[in-house]
Amino acid sequence: MKLTYIYHSCFVLETERCIILFDYYKDTKGKYGYVHDYVLNQPKPLYILSSHFHPDHFSREIFQWKEQKKNIVYLLSHDILKRKKAAENEAIFLRKGDDYADDCLSVRAFGSTDVGVSFEVECEGRKVFHAGDLNNWHWKDESTEREVKMAEGNYLHELKVLKAACPHLDLVMFPVDPRIGTDFARGAEQFVDYIQVGNFVPMHFWERPNEVKPFGEYAQCRGVRYVLLANPGEEALLG
Repeated sequence: MKLTYIYHSCFVLETERCIILFDYYKDTKGKYGYVHDYVLNQPKPLYILSSHFHPDHFSREIFQWKEQKKNIVYLLSHDILKRKKAAENEAIFLRKGDDYADDCLSVRAFGSTDVGVSFEVECEGRKVFHAGDLNNWHWKDESTEREVKMAEGNYLHELKVLKAACPHLDLVMFPVDPRIGTDFARGAEQFVDYIQVGNFVPMHFWERPNEVKPFGEYAQCRGVRYVLLANPGEEALLG
């Protein structure tokens, strides 16, 4: 498997049989780049997953690509339909607990602590998780103690549901966002404490990749390979 970082929470995962695009809203070079120049010109089927309607996770541009590439499957969070960002006939819409499967892959929608869903994808013997906006969004420096406890409780609930279904994940893409403040990596720490993870790839760090490097030490102490893809277009091979 090859994982390519596009921007923010967007990645391309290429396997022997298919290509999966997560949370696209812009390409590596703005309007054009890796997605337009490479992905859309590959003969493999393309699966486009969007975890929620926020404009840094979803763009209606993805529907224009049907004119260029016919073998695209759109798997979108149901809130995108609810918010009228897409029409019912444009995609398969998933709520928490829903699943999709075909000959190439299977997808299960799990919960989020913001809007939309997170995705667990099984493909070619690997289990892959894209968190969307699932995180311990507690903003400790700005929130009340009650708000912090509530945010943490909501997050740990979703984490326990995920662990019960997926105690091991080969690849995890998860928000490590320095804007949260003091405990910005707390959600990521709890994730690798709860669930056995092979490869952990941070996302949602905007233009601040250097600030999320320290989490690598914590991950490695838990036996997790920490893969920081800091620049759009950067890639990693995953065994």
